[in-house]
Amino acid sequence: MWHTLLYQPLLNALFLFYRLFNNFGLSIIAMTFLLRLALMPLTLPSLKASRKIKELTSEINKLKKKHGKNKQAFSKAQLELYKKHGVNPAAGCLPQIIQLLVLIAFFQAFNQVLQANGDIVANLNEVLYSFLRFSPGVMINTRFLYLELTQPDTFVLGSIKLPGLFLVGSALAQFFSSKLMSPALSGAEKLAKKTPGESDDMAVTMQKQMTYMLPFMTILVGFNFPSGLVLYWLVFSLTNLAQHLWLNKKKK
Repeated sequence: MWHTLLYQPLLNALFLFYRLFNNFGLSIIAMTFLLRLALMPLTLPSLKASRKIKELTSEINKLKKKHGKNKQAFSKAQLELYKKHGVNPAAGCLPQIIQLLVLIAFFQAFNQVLQANGDIVANLNEVLYSFLRFSPGVMINTRFLYLELTQPDTFVLGSIKLPGLFLVGSALAQFFSSKLMSPALSGAEKLAKKTPGESDDMAVTMQKQMTYMLPFMTILVGFNFPSGLVLYWLVFSLTNLAQHLWLNKKKK
């Protein structure tokens, strides 16, 4: 089911764009925009929910102050507040799951089909639909700017292995997206220090750390990912950031 419903259609759509552009990098970019458009009915409600939660930060802080150590009462009051303002905290779960599945499918495609040391055309023809299959001996163009898309986006300076421009760009886009998505932390941090036993400190600290941890993990994992996957994640993160900025501007 995984192969038929997600992996094979994604790979075929990617190489449909390759037939149009004859450039694998442009195909990945076009495919990413297509996925963003397809996911927009799911991602926009989650972004709006995140924005509303951010706007309700002061109200949530008042509830924390009111209920103190009574976490059960606070959780109940918080849910009632969300319900009153039409906020669904779980709205972002489905888009995140779909994004993860797409990422896994692309990772599988790069590692199982587009291996630089394998017969790429033979591997591709096993999963491509008949009208997209390549003739034996055809060379697939996996170059994009300075990238070899089947290899990681890294370079060596002396004896040190460093992330490339696309990998760093992906981490930065992830960082700014996280900053825009996360509720304002300054008020929550001040309130946590005043809470008896500082019971909110752990939650606030974890939320703050994730803002910095996710970009770090992007670089760490990206060291071993094919740069084609890094290119996909960069474009995906940039379009995600653009959506956030658009919503903020629209709200203002």
